[in-house]
Amino acid sequence: MQKILCFGDSNTYGYIPKTGKRYDKDTRWSGILKTKLSGKYEVIEAGCNNRNGFIDSIDGVEFTGYKVLPKYLEEKPDIVILAIGINDVQKFYKPTPDIIKRGLELMCKTILKTGAKLILIAPPVLNDDVLKSNFSFQFDEQSIETSKVLPDIYKLTATELNCGYIDMNEYTKVSSEDGLHYSPQSHEIIANTIYNYIINL
Repeated sequence: MQKILCFGDSNTYGYIPKTGKRYDKDTRWSGILKTKLSGKYEVIEAGCNNRNGFIDSIDGVEFTGYKVLPKYLEEKPDIVILAIGINDVQKFYKPTPDIIKRGLELMCKTILKTGAKLILIAPPVLNDDVLKSNFSFQFDEQSIETSKVLPDIYKLTATELNCGYIDMNEYTKVSSEDGLHYSPQSHEIIANTIYNYIINL
């Protein structure tokens, strides 16, 4: 059976905006996708709260996407869904678009050289609610502005590397609870969007 690796951050993990707990497997998008594709694909859930994509995290390797990704690629997935990058815009890091672009390219090329198909998911655009949330110590106004350019960077990278691309901002928005994470309804939309993309590959 072919394998799908869902590699990402807290929105892949299934972080609940209001409680900080984890959505169950029937609510988080990667869990829903696993159920919908049961018998066709083995879905590997590899989300992690506060995981960066391209910038070294002070919390270590597991929280630094490009460093821990090779460990998950040892599972030899046939398809990789890469949904990461919003934590890189935290105010501690202040990344430029060029830094993001180069980091994203590195991760994508690491995946593509294994022969796996890649579906690149643009990170969510933040809104002002994040400045009033428990994450206000991590994100500021500049973080919000930087998040707005991420979809264009991801789309350009997907075009250049000839891989799949989905901008979830076209289908759903982050919750007003914290301006960063998704509601259960959004997780369902994400799961269905990715499912439809995969069955049409």
